[in-house]
Amino acid sequence: MTNTTNTTEPVIGGAAGAAAPAPDVTGATDAHRASRPNARDGRDGDGRRRRRVVWGVMSTREKVVRYVLLVVVLFITIGPFLWQFSTSLKGAGEDIYTANPSFIPSEPTIENYLKVAAAIPVWRYIGNSLLVAAIDVFGNIVFATLAGFALARLQWRFRKVVLGLFLATLVLPGEATIISQFVTVKDLGLADNLVGVALPGMIAALNVLLMFNAFRQIPEEIDQAAVMDGANAMQRLRYISLPAVQGTIAVIAIFSFIGAWDDFLWPLIVLQSPENLTLTVGLQYLQGTFATDQRMISAGTMIAFIPIAVIFAVLQRFFFKGVEEGGVKG
Repeated sequence: MTNTTNTTEPVIGGAAGAAAPAPDVTGATDAHRASRPNARDGRDGDGRRRRRVVWGVMSTREKVVRYVLLVVVLFITIGPFLWQFSTSLKGAGEDIYTANPSFIPSEPTIENYLKVAAAIPVWRYIGNSLLVAAIDVFGNIVFATLAGFALARLQWRFRKVVLGLFLATLVLPGEATIISQFVTVKDLGLADNLVGVALPGMIAALNVLLMFNAFRQIPEEIDQAAVMDGANAMQRLRYISLPAVQGTIAVIAIFSFIGAWDDFLWPLIVLQSPENLTLTVGLQYLQGTFATDQRMISAGTMIAFIPIAVIFAVLQRFFFKGVEEGGVKG
């Protein structure tokens, strides 16, 4: 039995191959070129001008909108401060209660600042506030760092429960626990004492959570390698974790200083002696004694603002580093 298979093979050469007509692609090519956009003159195939989109480059309209919004935000946030500073430099002969007050003082003077120093022991109050702020900054840097490291890098029982308690304390307002804090400080014999003012603020739950988040960004493989080399917890904290979270520590230092410096309610409750008052409480004497002279009140406000501006100016590069901080940069 013979199996016959018919196959059809293409004709490669010969007369049949020469007679095969070549495809006409001229028309198709011209049509394709006509449909393609003209990159040289910026028009598409239909003759309409295409809109060129460049990533990362803002149009003039977008720039105008952004700058207008920026000016509005600056006016809302910085405007009252600049007006307060302008009022503190106005002399007694300039009317600040007129319907159209001048923003720029006609006769600028520092006499109001000298009056504040003569009316209250402002330098003593500044020293008291600096002492309270220094204790709070030191306490938050040390204890928040240790607590954050323990929560993020160590494995121990009830770790998640403690972390949940720190989160729960953020829900409670400070006024809800202020009575219990005062009773505790009084039982410790720290009433009418600057240490009693600084004690509740030596560690803040928010700062602990900030350090916990900063330590958690460090890859665990680095800790595992350090453990394999025989490093204990304190060595890992000192040589591995702390260099990676310096920016967050600066953020905590700034927040702690501002919180302790600007606090008014807690020092007002704890302190009774005039010589132990902090600056924010002591400035209230200006409000009561010189209620009609807003120039001195404005000068006292500026005196309270100067240390905050100095601290932020010194630590601002670390502050922005802490805001952008995330993980370990190799």
